[in-house]
This record gives sequence, C-alpha cells and structure tokens, in this order.
Amino acid sequence: MRIRLLYFASFREAVGRDEEAREIAEGTRVDALWAALGREAPALARFLKPPPAAVNREYVPPDTVLRDGDEVAFLPPVAGG
Repeated sequence: MRIRLLYFASFREAVGRDEEAREIAEGTRVDALWAALGREAPALARFLKPPPAAVNREYVPPDTVLRDGDEVAFLPPVAGG
C-alpha cells in the first residue's frame, strides 16, 4: 500500500525533502514506520521513541495502523524561549 509522508523543520533537513510517497506493508504501524525512517536517516534515529505523529491531519498514538492513502507527518521538537 502507498502512503504520503510529510517532513517539517529539522526532519526535512535530516532527510533532504519536504515529502515523499512510500510503499509500506499492510498492517504497518506509525511506530514501525518511524523505526524504518530512523534506519534510513541516522539523524532521526536519535529519537528513542517516535515523536508526535499526525495521520490525515489528526494526532494519533504510535500503535495506529496505517491504511492505503494515508498522509503521515511526524512533528519535530520545537525549542522556545
């Protein structure tokens, strides 16, 4: 199945793109997708657990199962002051 991944801020810098279409196995969960991204982009692997994620513009827990056509965005940490 195919999903659309969106990258923002430091995550965009880590992977070198704003978005991508990606084929994933049926039954893939948000946390498994994050783990796969961490194996591909070492800068993402420093996060021991997945950052907050949105699927189809709604926040979801890491154990959410993805479906064909979903839009997924992991939200990078933000520093404030």
